[in-house]
Amino acid sequence: MHYPPEVTGNAPYTGGLASGLARRGFSVRAHVTHPHYPEWKLRQGYGGWSRSEMSEGVTVVRHLHYVPRPPRGIKRLLSELSFGLRLLFARWRDPQVVVAVSPALFATWLVTLRVRLSLKRRPLVTWVQDLYSLGLHETGEGGRVVSAITRWVESYALRRADRVVVVHPRFAEYVVGELGVQRSKVVVIRNWAHLPASGVPSATTSRSHLGWPKTSALAVHLGNMGAKQGLENIVEAARLADQVSAPILFILVGDGSERNRLQAGAKGISRIKFVDPLDEHDFRMALAAADVLVVNEKPGVSSMAVPSKLTSYFDAGKPIVAATDPHGTTADEINASGAGIVVPAGEPRVLLETALQLCVDRTRSSTYGSNGRAYREAALGEDRAISAFEGLLNRLLATRDRSDK
Repeated sequence: MHYPPEVTGNAPYTGGLASGLARRGFSVRAHVTHPHYPEWKLRQGYGGWSRSEMSEGVTVVRHLHYVPRPPRGIKRLLSELSFGLRLLFARWRDPQVVVAVSPALFATWLVTLRVRLSLKRRPLVTWVQDLYSLGLHETGEGGRVVSAITRWVESYALRRADRVVVVHPRFAEYVVGELGVQRSKVVVIRNWAHLPASGVPSATTSRSHLGWPKTSALAVHLGNMGAKQGLENIVEAARLADQVSAPILFILVGDGSERNRLQAGAKGISRIKFVDPLDEHDFRMALAAADVLVVNEKPGVSSMAVPSKLTSYFDAGKPIVAATDPHGTTADEINASGAGIVVPAGEPRVLLETALQLCVDRTRSSTYGSNGRAYREAALGEDRAISAFEGLLNRLLATRDRSDK
């Protein structure tokens, strides 16, 4: 459902896996939507019932699907089902192995049905970026019936895959313990730092390019503005900064279902700025322009997802403030990397005070930034991840070939 030229969420990883496998000799066909995320509207220049294009050695087949705005509740479900129905009836050209990516869960469920009902048995790998059933529980969205249906769909789809790839060890524990997936089927392959290696631009150059203030301390959040991010916490931190005339500006870069509401709530606050999604070049500039990079999650969100922005944050070499559950997956990543400070979710005063401290303490900030870069190089390399997928797919293909004989 998410694929380049989208630059946030799991699009860099789905695109990176497809092109990475193509470079290693696989023939790859990617069935995807037209780019629409995180703004939740079709990008200019895209559209039409279907279209094919070649990108980095991959045949990319784009399917028109329903794009809701805002993407909530039944509209979000219909969006995923509309994409799933397109996949259900699409021409797949007889693949030797199928890789389905969740999100979108309900589209993946329909793909699973197609694979399992096919007369020709194909190995199926389901790659889990977010856990839907856990997400409903942690965000408090949906009622008991919705949660029960989502849990059944997620369990069904994952249990019927030949392999389930998850992006964090905590995900593995959940899909085995709560969703009933056989432990032998589950493989952990971490998402990687997807920005191409290049020189890091200076903060001064980046701010000048973006038109951002050169004298204020900048605390920058990049990525989706959805329910699970709980970004009203940053809005309130900016409000407090106004009240005490703190020398800091909070910048929220991106789009999402909650952006309009957040902007309405920030009306009259001078120490917050909203910026539309950026292309890859300016995205890197935004990382370089920051004094502090912010991760924020809604109180109660703990283990449903690993924020994809973290790999880019580590790559940037800037200190991170993570307002999140101190026992959650995001906190685990910050603590493992030594790249920043974890503060409680939903406490804007603590977020503001911590961001200000890091903006002043350059030595400490430099240490956190260096730790993040080292963690990115040691644990989040793209070549390692693509090699793990390559090995997994080759083993499945070899097993299928032996069974055919």
